[in-house]
Amino acid sequence: MVNTKQRTGKVAGVNGNMVVVEFEGRVMQNEVAYVIVGAERLKSEVIRVRGKRAEMQVFEDTSGIKIGDHVEFTDELLSVELGPGLLGQVFDGLQNPLPRLAEKHGFFLKRGAYLDPIDDHTTWDFTPTVKAGGKVRAGDQLGTVPEKMFAHWIMVPFALSGELEVCTIAAEGKYALIDKIAQLKDGAGKTYDVSMTQTWPVKVPIKAYVKKIRPTEPLVTKIRLIDTLVPVAVGGTFCTPGPFGAGKTVLQHLLSRHTEVDVVVVAACGERAGEVVELLEEFPRLTDPRTKRSLMERTIIICNTSSMPVAARESSVYTGVTLAEYYRQMGLNVLLLADSTSRWAQAMREMSGRLEEIPGEEAFPAYLESRIAAFYERAGLVKLRNGKTGSVTIGGAVSPAGGNFEEPVTQATLKVVGAFHGLSRARADARRYPSVDPLDSWSKYTSFIEAERVRKGIAILKKSFSVNQMMKVVGEEGTSTSEFVDYLKGEFFDAVYLQQNAFDKTDESTTADRQKYVYALIEEIIDKPFEFKDKDDARKFFQELSQMFITWNSVPFRTDEFSKSEKQIRDKILSGAISK
Repeated sequence: MVNTKQRTGKVAGVNGNMVVVEFEGRVMQNEVAYVIVGAERLKSEVIRVRGKRAEMQVFEDTSGIKIGDHVEFTDELLSVELGPGLLGQVFDGLQNPLPRLAEKHGFFLKRGAYLDPIDDHTTWDFTPTVKAGGKVRAGDQLGTVPEKMFAHWIMVPFALSGELEVCTIAAEGKYALIDKIAQLKDGAGKTYDVSMTQTWPVKVPIKAYVKKIRPTEPLVTKIRLIDTLVPVAVGGTFCTPGPFGAGKTVLQHLLSRHTEVDVVVVAACGERAGEVVELLEEFPRLTDPRTKRSLMERTIIICNTSSMPVAARESSVYTGVTLAEYYRQMGLNVLLLADSTSRWAQAMREMSGRLEEIPGEEAFPAYLESRIAAFYERAGLVKLRNGKTGSVTIGGAVSPAGGNFEEPVTQATLKVVGAFHGLSRARADARRYPSVDPLDSWSKYTSFIEAERVRKGIAILKKSFSVNQMMKVVGEEGTSTSEFVDYLKGEFFDAVYLQQNAFDKTDESTTADRQKYVYALIEEIIDKPFEFKDKDDARKFFQELSQMFITWNSVPFRTDEFSKSEKQIRDKILSGAISK
């Protein structure tokens, strides 16, 4: 809602989506303002104040804005509304509900049209969890309402500080979001009315917790290559850089479906419209493998495509991480996937150029690294006041031009993330999914498979790659049979374990128990000193063994058919071990 006591100003200049405003009185950095163009109110954010002039980025098309147009300042920071009803929604970067906008204004988005993100008049079944006279602090639970498959916490507003007394608390029953459900009093005797919603500025982290805990527990993504070789921790950070067409978006879609988290927030910041449409059409039809219900019931999509105003790209990233932090405060594990942070950085570069700031490397602003670091810093595993833990895990896709990992956005990201999943054009062209390069990628986190055993798998991949490079120079006949067997072992490991069939319902996701089981069997193969009559005999053996494994990967775990297939594989291994 717009403050009725706005301070005003006049447009003094326009440069793309940046507007210069002359004002009297006080204006705040990151304050929200509205440029009045006829009957339209265009939402903007103050990004720099110099004397009696403020420079603002407008979140809309600025055509038609002219010198002298009226501007209203709201004395409010760019914020989101937090409360029950967010799950399953599709918002733009300013938290406008896109389906309801389309219903009201038609297929094409209307400039200057804004709606409340959640319907304030919808009623919810409220159950209080505190009593009058109790003591609470910011982020503490006052009660719960059912939202999808979760008990949504109604919390003490994060903006309140110190210990508060519960003066009144609503009885169990149905209430609208705008209804008063509690009254709180601080130590100075000031009272605060609390409803089921609250607002929070998107660029300020929510810190209503006791402490941050170092992420150590592996996050099971069910992507074997990631879980085993380059794992992610619950509450950790990772990035997925790669050239266009290498499979970043497909990988992120599968991560959102299968990763063992409670809530998924997908922030499409400048993604191509066709890919976002695919996401919007596909997700509602998908069945969540964990709950057997619609995947959208535990998903929030923040949608800002490359065809939408460039200034909103930045807000979409911050909106997404703020919603993720909100559900973290309920003791839930949240996964935030941002695609792509490169386009967010490009939006920063564009605004920096219009502000005439001194450019850094490749014309990106000098503060690029600090902005990226501040974004990933909002990930983490936290301990709440009630003893529970919640987490936000952040994964960002990076789209370096030409797949060049030396460019500034990729390098700034690599300095702050805990895992690097570098996508390879060569692997993508060879149809090796996921196309994460197992030798270039790395992780600071530990897998659920012991580190020494993981290093054994990486060692055979390195040896296989080395032999392969040598064969490109001297040919297959220039290698010994033992070297050729090492090459085949690496190719076998890659084909049957690191690669997955995204079109197979069983193979597209692999549980941690199954990964441990299969990896142990592959270790036996890697360790066995096979002896073959010649290279053709070795090649034939590993081709047949690979086909048996690939078939085995499609058999559900812990079934009679699974055991039968495993016996056939073990018999095949034994026959190879005694070949002469």
